[in-house]
Amino acid sequence: MIMKRFLILYFIFAGICSAQIFFTDKDVHICNSTLRCGHDKQLSEKPIAEIIVEIGKSFVGKEYVASYLEKGDKEQLVVTLDGFDCYTFLEASLVFARCIKSGDTTFDNFTRELENIRYRGGILKEYPSRLHYFSDWIFEMDKRNICRNITKEIGGVLLQRKINFMSQNASSYRQLVENPGYIEQVKIIEDMISAREYYYIPKNLIVDAEDKIKSGDIIGITTNIEGLDIAHTGIAISMDDGRVHLLHASTSGNKVQISSETLADYLKKNKKQTGIMVVRAI
Repeated sequence: MIMKRFLILYFIFAGICSAQIFFTDKDVHICNSTLRCGHDKQLSEKPIAEIIVEIGKSFVGKEYVASYLEKGDKEQLVVTLDGFDCYTFLEASLVFARCIKSGDTTFDNFTRELENIRYRGGILKEYPSRLHYFSDWIFEMDKRNICRNITKEIGGVLLQRKINFMSQNASSYRQLVENPGYIEQVKIIEDMISAREYYYIPKNLIVDAEDKIKSGDIIGITTNIEGLDIAHTGIAISMDDGRVHLLHASTSGNKVQISSETLADYLKKNKKQTGIMVVRAI
């Protein structure tokens, strides 16, 4: 059955803003059933980290889908729940957990929380307002007390990176090609990110920090790709072997899955992955 697509205009008076929202009726069904299941399981009584893990596990097996957020000519709030990339997977898990914890388990609240998590200041404006770099997302979530960056306190060391991947590869981004004025805005954001102090746990030190990483912590995997900060994301999950693994949307399996290896061993396989940043939901 071809899903009917909706493009609607939501007015969020509390935030004095408006956002176009793209979703399918299947997305609404998945959202409502996930929230209903969370209510039936009384997940709101659990710590938010446990809710994140439960929601994330419920999506295991879902298809990996790349570039789903790039819809239409103008930036809009795209809801994608029938398939995920690594970021939209952890984003959805966090947003569902926040909705369940707040007690407001409506689709309207889900979209409000999604905008709050995805955009700078929680407000969708234009393409540059999206938190494209995950270290910028971490900074924003920490600043707004949505999550806490615990990387430094659990053994992280200073990470020095010049962030400019998007501006240096503007031809790879349709929105930047079609709107050259956005490139300068992106450069300003990249300079701000580059000027901040970030910490990471090098992959050879993850084992030493593993006992401080909890199930439900959000993991950003740093990279040595020039101009880029974080190349992959996921959720930490403790398994029966007593070790931390990665719950994530994976390109290798083309689906949401739990890594068969520990988090430390997962990074050892990839020469472009250098370590991790660890963020804990509040």
